[in-house]
Amino acid sequence: MRYVVFSLLKKDFRLMLASKFFLLALGSLILYSCYINLVYVRLDQEIYPVYLYDPMGVQSTASSAAIRSESAEQMHQACSDGYSVGIDASGRVPRIYMVSSGIRRTDNSRAAYAVSLLFPDSETKTVVIGTNTKEMKNRREITCEFLFFELSAVGFLGLASTLFKEKQMGVIRVHSTLPVSQTYIVLSKLVLFLAADLIFTALLTLVNLGVSQGLSVLPAVMIQAGILSVVMALTGFFCAVCLQGFRQFSLLYLILAVFVTTPVFLAGQTGISWKWIRYHPMYHLFMALKNAYFGLKPAGNIYYAVCAAAVLSLFMLVCRTLKHEMAKEG
Repeated sequence: MRYVVFSLLKKDFRLMLASKFFLLALGSLILYSCYINLVYVRLDQEIYPVYLYDPMGVQSTASSAAIRSESAEQMHQACSDGYSVGIDASGRVPRIYMVSSGIRRTDNSRAAYAVSLLFPDSETKTVVIGTNTKEMKNRREITCEFLFFELSAVGFLGLASTLFKEKQMGVIRVHSTLPVSQTYIVLSKLVLFLAADLIFTALLTLVNLGVSQGLSVLPAVMIQAGILSVVMALTGFFCAVCLQGFRQFSLLYLILAVFVTTPVFLAGQTGISWKWIRYHPMYHLFMALKNAYFGLKPAGNIYYAVCAAAVLSLFMLVCRTLKHEMAKEG
């Protein structure tokens, strides 16, 4: 039996080499890292520009960071981008003018910042909520996003692509005539792809967060990445077994990449509030990965229990479906 398992691992490893899986993973690692280090961290967007229209000159204590506008029309035009904030001080009481961004929390932050520039000498209580610099915060966020996309969308496609290749080569029919359990066939593929995903996770984290910062969060990140990798690999395996052609599978991949992961990014990164997002399983996986990158409190026992049950159910479902497919081939 040990020889059978070793032969399966060797065969699946050769399939991964033949499909250029490791080359694509290396290319993704280089592309993501170059974008993070050469482009993303250098995007220094100024905090919300504040335009002040004060025709009577009564706001003499306003901060110099506020941009003076010569007319109300000029202020309105400058604030039409949905990002800038205007202060109309032409009346007795200054009024905030801005185009809503669609996110209430963001609009409140914009208004509060504008008021702080109007009364810079007023006492405010500041609470430090983290120790990350702006650059490190950006590095953690974008690295988490890239890793989540790689493990969810690309992970869904990777293992399934090798199975389609085996179908074309007639390997499934050969397996149906051999005394090999479906469990070993699934485990062989799962172990190799999980190992590859964990190595990718470690390299992506260390390269873009730095060795010291990366090692501090790597254990928690590896756990969440492993859960996400196994879930998506089993899901892709099940879809590949059920579907006959790669064209049908490509449609599922498109739905996953656009309609399943996109709402997760919007809710997790932009602050958009959707009540239904709490029922989205990918959202909880993404937030657990994000919390791991920021060193926040890990998910509770219920989360891990649900993940374990989901992995076990998917594994049993994949084995049963593969057994049925091999019976048809045999």
